[in-house]
Amino acid sequence: MTPSGSPTARDLALTGLTPIVWGSTYAITTEFLPPGRPLFTALTRALPAGLVLLALTRTLPRGAWFWRAAVLGVLNIGAFFPLLFLAAYRLPGGVAAVLGSVGPLFALAFAAMLLAERPTAHRLLAGLAGVLGVSLVVLRSGARLDTVGILAGLAGAAAMSAGTVLTKRWGRPAGVGALTFTGWQLTAGGFLLLPVSLLAEGAPPVLDGRAVAGYLYLGVIGTAAGYWLWFRGVALLPAASVAFLTLLSPLSAAVIGWVALGQALTPLQVLGMAIAFGGTLLGQVRTGTRRLPEPVPAPAPAPAPAPARAC
Repeated sequence: MTPSGSPTARDLALTGLTPIVWGSTYAITTEFLPPGRPLFTALTRALPAGLVLLALTRTLPRGAWFWRAAVLGVLNIGAFFPLLFLAAYRLPGGVAAVLGSVGPLFALAFAAMLLAERPTAHRLLAGLAGVLGVSLVVLRSGARLDTVGILAGLAGAAAMSAGTVLTKRWGRPAGVGALTFTGWQLTAGGFLLLPVSLLAEGAPPVLDGRAVAGYLYLGVIGTAAGYWLWFRGVALLPAASVAFLTLLSPLSAAVIGWVALGQALTPLQVLGMAIAFGGTLLGQVRTGTRRLPEPVPAPAPAPAPAPARAC
């Protein structure tokens, strides 16, 4: 940050690294991890990383932050992770990832409700550009558009957007850094996923070396380091700006699918990627925050005149 405390291009770039890394989640899921285990995958990604961060920071939430950390852990981790992996298992990687680009529109709506920030015209345009980019990438011949997978991807984007805006609204307790804050949420979300995973999917599967490597990558790079940079950025940048950075995730996933997995990219899909990237850049333009008008308090009644005294 600058001496004046304003965020810099470096802060924006570091925060943007997280959705770029998240774009690799889909390739890792389909190529390295055991099939049909979205809840176990979400649990393995969240809980070990959260417990390690708690052991390193040795700080637990207190007071109101017990329930706040739990709420944020559910939105950012406990709900988002299984929905993310459910979409990844049921859809091609690029299709699943690009659904997340609808998230900025959700974030604009949540910011209006929770932060009293009126959506600006250019950010609404940027959000619509993201939706157009989604349509051009997803609606292509040969795409396996599974309804459950699409709904899971959209619900995950909504949960993550709500968690981002609430994180901005509540901030962090005094003296608590982004690493501690990340550990709280990963642990809360992981403990929520533990019984759900065991009840829905049964005992953990037997893991080979390839799966272990995939889980280590997701846990260390994609989760512990990624969410540390993400929550750091949420504290420094406007909530809407951070939300628009999620458009980088589908772009990353599509490029990885093309380079590493041999997935074809049509000219129309490339156009959609360009539009989505343009929406990311437009979403970073700041023209001043317009806040929704506060209710005007009713004027206090005039005091009654003092009674006249006889001379």
